[in-house]
Amino acid sequence: MLGDGSGHAPLSLWLASVRIFELSLEQMLWSRRTIFMALVVGGPLLLACLVRLIDLLALARGGVQIEGVAVSSGAIFGLMVWVFYLRFTVPVLAVFYGTSLMADEVDDKTITYLFTRPIPRGAVLLGKYLAYLVCTVAVVLPSVVLVYLLILSRPGGSLAAAFPDLAKDLVAIVLGLAVYGAVFAWVGAQFKRPLLTGLAFVFAWEPAILLIPGYLRRFTVAYYLQGLVPQAMPADDSTASLLQSLFREFPPVLTSLTWLAVIGGVSLWLAMRTVSRREYVLEQ
Repeated sequence: MLGDGSGHAPLSLWLASVRIFELSLEQMLWSRRTIFMALVVGGPLLLACLVRLIDLLALARGGVQIEGVAVSSGAIFGLMVWVFYLRFTVPVLAVFYGTSLMADEVDDKTITYLFTRPIPRGAVLLGKYLAYLVCTVAVVLPSVVLVYLLILSRPGGSLAAAFPDLAKDLVAIVLGLAVYGAVFAWVGAQFKRPLLTGLAFVFAWEPAILLIPGYLRRFTVAYYLQGLVPQAMPADDSTASLLQSLFREFPPVLTSLTWLAVIGGVSLWLAMRTVSRREYVLEQ
Protein backbone atom coordinates (compact mmCIF):
# COMPACT_ATOMS: atom_id res chain seq x y z
CA MET A 1 0.00 0.00 0.00
CA LEU A 2 1.10 3.58 -0.72
CA GLY A 3 -0.65 5.11 2.32
CA ASP A 4 -3.57 7.48 2.38
CA GLY A 5 -1.58 10.67 2.52
CA SER A 6 -2.84 11.74 5.98
CA GLY A 7 -0.30 11.74 8.77
CA HIS A 8 2.11 9.39 7.00
CA ALA A 9 5.75 10.25 6.63
CA PRO A 10 6.77 10.54 2.95
CA LEU A 11 8.43 7.43 1.58
CA SER A 12 11.96 7.62 0.22
CA LEU A 13 12.42 7.69 -3.55
CA TRP A 14 13.69 4.10 -3.68
CA LEU A 15 11.06 2.61 -1.36
CA ALA A 16 8.27 4.44 -3.16
CA SER A 17 9.65 3.22 -6.51
CA VAL A 18 9.56 -0.35 -5.25
CA ARG A 19 5.91 0.05 -4.22
CA ILE A 20 5.00 1.49 -7.63
CA PHE A 21 6.98 -1.31 -9.30
CA GLU A 22 4.96 -3.94 -7.44
CA LEU A 23 1.69 -2.31 -8.43
CA SER A 24 2.68 -1.81 -12.07
CA LEU A 25 4.33 -5.14 -12.90
CA GLU A 26 1.18 -7.25 -12.72
CA GLN A 27 -0.77 -4.62 -14.67
CA MET A 28 1.81 -4.66 -17.46
CA LEU A 29 2.05 -8.43 -17.64
CA TRP A 30 -1.74 -8.75 -18.04
CA SER A 31 -2.27 -5.79 -20.35
CA ARG A 32 -3.04 -5.77 -24.06
CA ARG A 33 0.50 -4.58 -24.73
CA THR A 34 1.78 -7.98 -23.59
CA ILE A 35 -0.15 -9.59 -26.44
CA PHE A 36 1.46 -7.12 -28.82
CA MET A 37 4.87 -7.91 -27.32
CA ALA A 38 4.30 -11.65 -27.77
CA LEU A 39 3.41 -11.10 -31.43
CA VAL A 40 6.54 -9.01 -31.98
CA VAL A 41 8.93 -11.56 -30.44
CA GLY A 42 7.02 -14.38 -32.14
CA GLY A 43 8.14 -13.21 -35.59
CA PRO A 44 11.80 -14.26 -35.23
CA LEU A 45 10.69 -17.55 -33.67
CA LEU A 46 8.48 -18.33 -36.65
CA LEU A 47 11.33 -17.49 -39.01
CA ALA A 48 13.73 -19.73 -37.06
CA CYS A 49 11.18 -22.57 -37.23
CA LEU A 50 10.88 -22.01 -40.98
CA VAL A 51 14.66 -22.25 -41.38
CA ARG A 52 14.70 -25.54 -39.47
CA LEU A 53 11.78 -26.87 -41.52
CA ILE A 54 13.65 -26.08 -44.73
CA ASP A 55 16.71 -27.89 -43.35
CA LEU A 56 14.66 -30.96 -42.46
CA LEU A 57 13.01 -31.07 -45.87
CA ALA A 58 16.36 -30.69 -47.60
CA LEU A 59 17.95 -33.46 -45.55
CA ALA A 60 14.97 -35.73 -46.12
CA ARG A 61 15.38 -35.36 -49.86
CA GLY A 62 19.11 -35.91 -49.58
CA GLY A 63 19.87 -33.36 -52.24
CA VAL A 64 21.56 -30.58 -50.29
CA GLN A 65 25.15 -30.44 -49.11
CA ILE A 66 25.45 -28.58 -45.82
CA GLU A 67 28.92 -27.40 -46.78
CA GLY A 68 27.38 -25.58 -49.71
CA VAL A 69 25.13 -23.38 -47.61
CA ALA A 70 25.96 -19.76 -48.46
CA VAL A 71 25.40 -18.37 -44.97
CA SER A 72 26.46 -20.21 -41.83
CA SER A 73 24.19 -20.78 -38.84
CA GLY A 74 26.18 -18.26 -36.80
CA ALA A 75 25.73 -15.60 -39.49
CA ILE A 76 22.00 -16.28 -39.70
CA PHE A 77 21.62 -15.98 -35.92
CA GLY A 78 23.73 -12.82 -35.80
CA LEU A 79 21.71 -11.24 -38.58
CA MET A 80 18.44 -12.11 -36.83
CA VAL A 81 19.68 -10.62 -33.56
CA TRP A 82 20.72 -7.39 -35.24
CA VAL A 83 17.77 -6.94 -37.62
CA PHE A 84 14.84 -8.46 -35.72
CA TYR A 85 15.82 -7.76 -32.13
CA LEU A 86 18.24 -4.83 -31.78
CA ARG A 87 16.90 -2.82 -34.73
CA PHE A 88 13.19 -3.64 -34.43
CA THR A 89 11.91 -5.49 -31.37
CA VAL A 90 13.90 -3.60 -28.73
CA PRO A 91 13.19 -0.03 -29.93
CA VAL A 92 9.56 -0.78 -30.86
CA LEU A 93 8.76 -2.25 -27.44
CA ALA A 94 10.57 0.64 -25.77
CA VAL A 95 8.51 3.14 -27.77
CA PHE A 96 5.16 1.57 -26.95
CA TYR A 97 5.93 0.94 -23.29
CA GLY A 98 8.19 3.91 -22.51
CA THR A 99 5.97 6.61 -23.97
CA SER A 100 2.94 5.21 -22.13
CA LEU A 101 4.41 5.03 -18.62
CA MET A 102 2.75 8.29 -17.60
CA ALA A 103 0.23 8.57 -20.44
CA ASP A 104 -1.64 5.48 -19.22
CA GLU A 105 -2.06 6.99 -15.76
CA VAL A 106 -3.38 10.21 -17.30
CA ASP A 107 -5.77 8.35 -19.62
CA ASP A 108 -7.05 6.15 -16.78
CA LYS A 109 -7.33 9.22 -14.50
CA THR A 110 -5.33 7.45 -11.79
CA ILE A 111 -2.45 9.90 -11.79
CA THR A 112 -4.23 12.13 -9.25
CA TYR A 113 -4.43 9.22 -6.83
CA LEU A 114 -0.71 8.53 -7.19
CA PHE A 115 0.31 12.17 -6.86
CA THR A 116 -1.69 12.67 -3.69
CA ARG A 117 0.16 9.86 -1.93
CA PRO A 118 3.13 10.71 0.35
CA ILE A 119 5.68 9.69 -2.29
CA PRO A 120 8.03 11.64 -4.57
CA ARG A 121 6.51 12.19 -8.01
CA GLY A 122 9.63 10.90 -9.72
CA ALA A 123 9.15 7.56 -7.96
CA VAL A 124 6.00 6.97 -10.01
CA LEU A 125 7.94 7.05 -13.26
CA LEU A 126 10.95 5.17 -11.86
CA GLY A 127 8.81 2.34 -10.49
CA LYS A 128 6.85 1.99 -13.73
CA TYR A 129 10.11 2.09 -15.73
CA LEU A 130 11.53 -0.78 -13.65
CA ALA A 131 8.31 -2.75 -14.21
CA TYR A 132 8.60 -2.15 -17.96
CA LEU A 133 12.19 -3.37 -17.94
CA VAL A 134 11.42 -6.58 -16.02
CA CYS A 135 8.35 -7.29 -18.15
CA THR A 136 10.11 -6.86 -21.51
CA VAL A 137 13.28 -8.69 -20.47
CA ALA A 138 11.21 -11.63 -19.22
CA VAL A 139 9.56 -12.00 -22.63
CA VAL A 140 12.31 -11.01 -25.08
CA LEU A 141 15.28 -12.96 -23.69
CA PRO A 142 13.57 -16.40 -23.77
CA SER A 143 12.65 -15.68 -27.39
CA VAL A 144 16.31 -14.98 -28.24
CA VAL A 145 17.45 -18.17 -26.52
CA LEU A 146 14.87 -20.25 -28.41
CA VAL A 147 15.99 -18.74 -31.73
CA TYR A 148 19.59 -19.54 -30.76
CA LEU A 149 18.72 -23.17 -30.02
CA LEU A 150 16.79 -23.55 -33.27
CA ILE A 151 19.38 -21.93 -35.55
CA LEU A 152 22.64 -23.13 -34.00
CA SER A 153 21.41 -26.74 -33.69
CA ARG A 154 21.26 -26.91 -37.49
CA PRO A 155 23.67 -29.30 -39.23
CA GLY A 156 26.99 -27.49 -39.36
CA GLY A 157 26.15 -25.25 -36.40
CA SER A 158 27.74 -25.35 -32.95
CA LEU A 159 25.81 -24.38 -29.82
CA ALA A 160 28.93 -24.41 -27.63
CA ALA A 161 31.06 -22.32 -29.98
CA ALA A 162 28.37 -19.67 -30.38
CA PHE A 163 27.48 -19.43 -26.68
CA PRO A 164 29.87 -16.50 -25.92
CA ASP A 165 28.23 -14.55 -28.75
CA LEU A 166 24.80 -15.39 -27.34
CA ALA A 167 25.83 -14.00 -23.95
CA LYS A 168 26.99 -10.75 -25.59
CA ASP A 169 23.75 -10.53 -27.56
CA LEU A 170 21.64 -10.97 -24.42
CA VAL A 171 23.57 -8.24 -22.60
CA ALA A 172 23.19 -5.89 -25.57
CA ILE A 173 19.45 -6.55 -25.74
CA VAL A 174 18.97 -5.86 -22.02
CA LEU A 175 20.99 -2.64 -22.33
CA GLY A 176 19.00 -1.69 -25.42
CA LEU A 177 15.70 -2.15 -23.60
CA ALA A 178 17.02 -0.15 -20.64
CA VAL A 179 18.43 2.77 -22.65
CA TYR A 180 15.68 3.03 -25.26
CA GLY A 181 13.12 2.70 -22.46
CA ALA A 182 14.69 5.59 -20.55
CA VAL A 183 14.84 7.76 -23.67
CA PHE A 184 11.19 7.15 -24.51
CA ALA A 185 10.13 7.54 -20.88
CA TRP A 186 11.50 11.09 -21.14
CA VAL A 187 9.79 11.56 -24.52
CA GLY A 188 6.52 10.38 -22.98
CA ALA A 189 6.88 12.78 -20.07
CA GLN A 190 7.95 15.76 -22.18
CA PHE A 191 5.94 15.74 -25.44
CA LYS A 192 2.23 15.87 -26.16
CA ARG A 193 2.42 13.26 -28.95
CA PRO A 194 5.15 10.99 -27.59
CA LEU A 195 4.28 7.90 -29.64
CA LEU A 196 4.67 9.72 -32.95
CA THR A 197 7.91 11.31 -31.76
CA GLY A 198 9.28 7.95 -30.65
CA LEU A 199 8.33 6.19 -33.88
CA ALA A 200 9.95 8.98 -35.90
CA PHE A 201 13.16 8.55 -33.89
CA VAL A 202 13.22 4.77 -34.38
CA PHE A 203 12.14 4.48 -38.01
CA ALA A 204 13.33 7.78 -39.51
CA TRP A 205 16.14 9.42 -37.54
CA GLU A 206 18.24 6.39 -36.55
CA PRO A 207 18.10 4.45 -39.86
CA ALA A 208 18.92 7.58 -41.87
CA ILE A 209 21.76 8.75 -39.63
CA LEU A 210 23.37 5.31 -39.41
CA LEU A 211 23.75 5.28 -43.20
CA ILE A 212 25.57 8.63 -43.23
CA PRO A 213 29.33 8.41 -42.60
CA GLY A 214 30.60 10.86 -40.04
CA TYR A 215 29.94 12.11 -36.54
CA LEU A 216 26.14 12.30 -36.58
CA ARG A 217 25.67 8.57 -35.99
CA ARG A 218 27.03 9.12 -32.48
CA PHE A 219 23.67 10.75 -31.68
CA THR A 220 21.87 7.40 -31.96
CA VAL A 221 21.47 4.56 -29.48
CA ALA A 222 21.87 1.94 -32.22
CA TYR A 223 25.43 3.08 -32.98
CA TYR A 224 26.60 2.16 -29.48
CA LEU A 225 24.58 -1.05 -29.38
CA GLN A 226 26.27 -2.31 -32.54
CA GLY A 227 29.61 -1.67 -30.85
CA LEU A 228 28.67 -4.33 -28.28
CA VAL A 229 27.79 -7.01 -30.85
CA PRO A 230 30.04 -6.62 -33.93
CA GLN A 231 29.82 -10.40 -34.32
CA ALA A 232 26.14 -10.01 -35.16
CA MET A 233 26.98 -8.50 -38.53
CA PRO A 234 27.70 -11.22 -41.14
CA ALA A 235 31.30 -11.47 -42.29
CA ASP A 236 30.93 -13.99 -45.08
CA ASP A 237 31.43 -13.10 -48.71
CA SER A 238 27.71 -13.14 -49.52
CA THR A 239 24.87 -10.78 -50.30
CA ALA A 240 24.27 -10.41 -46.58
CA SER A 241 27.70 -8.78 -46.23
CA LEU A 242 26.21 -5.67 -47.83
CA LEU A 243 24.77 -4.87 -44.40
CA GLN A 244 28.22 -5.09 -42.90
CA SER A 245 29.50 -2.45 -45.31
CA LEU A 246 26.74 -0.09 -44.18
CA PHE A 247 27.49 -0.57 -40.48
CA ARG A 248 31.23 -1.20 -40.64
CA GLU A 249 32.17 1.46 -38.07
CA PHE A 250 32.10 -0.07 -34.61
CA PRO A 251 32.89 2.01 -31.50
CA PRO A 252 35.03 0.26 -28.84
CA VAL A 253 33.10 -1.76 -26.27
CA LEU A 254 34.13 0.49 -23.36
CA THR A 255 33.05 3.58 -25.30
CA SER A 256 29.72 1.95 -26.11
CA LEU A 257 29.07 0.96 -22.50
CA THR A 258 30.02 4.41 -21.23
CA TRP A 259 27.78 6.30 -23.63
CA LEU A 260 24.86 3.90 -23.20
CA ALA A 261 25.09 4.45 -19.43
CA VAL A 262 25.22 8.22 -19.92
CA ILE A 263 22.29 8.29 -22.35
CA GLY A 264 20.16 5.98 -20.21
CA GLY A 265 20.99 7.69 -16.91
CA VAL A 266 20.50 11.24 -18.17
CA SER A 267 17.27 10.35 -19.97
CA LEU A 268 15.80 8.66 -16.90
CA TRP A 269 16.81 11.60 -14.70
CA LEU A 270 15.24 14.07 -17.13
CA ALA A 271 12.05 11.98 -17.27
CA MET A 272 11.76 11.91 -13.47
CA ARG A 273 12.51 15.64 -13.27
CA THR A 274 9.86 16.40 -15.90
CA VAL A 275 7.23 14.35 -14.07
CA SER A 276 8.09 16.07 -10.80
CA ARG A 277 7.60 19.55 -12.27
CA ARG A 278 4.83 19.06 -14.82
CA GLU A 279 1.20 19.90 -14.10
CA TYR A 280 -1.12 17.20 -15.45
CA VAL A 281 -4.60 18.31 -16.51
CA LEU A 282 -7.14 15.51 -16.81
CA GLU A 283 -9.65 15.77 -19.65
CA GLN A 284 -13.29 15.49 -18.64
